[in-house]
Amino acid sequence: MDPLPPPTGNDKVLIILCHLSLLFGVGFLLPLVLYLAMRRDSPLIAAHAAEVLNFHISLILYALCCIPLMVILIGFPLFIAIAIGGPICAIIAAVKASDGGFYRYPVTIRFIH
Repeated sequence: MDPLPPPTGNDKVLIILCHLSLLFGVGFLLPLVLYLAMRRDSPLIAAHAAEVLNFHISLILYALCCIPLMVILIGFPLFIAIAIGGPICAIIAAVKASDGGFYRYPVTIRFIH
């Protein structure tokens, strides 16, 4: 990944909101809109939005994989781990973004670059 410029005023706010979108109930929608609207204007916002989109897509896929695993009972603790781990990672990413850093979410499949 190329080094990204430090965030400025509104960019920083949009990046933090993008990471916290999971907690605000607009999980997939806000990062998608920001990515599509800002990918040519702000590579910094586009990079953060792409990372958040990849994380949310990965969470959805992992949660869907838990459904058949619930038959053998292992799906329940895995689903709870996803439900707890997702918001925790989002908060960590928002804090790192507020400091001007870039957070790579763990166990994320990189669909969007």
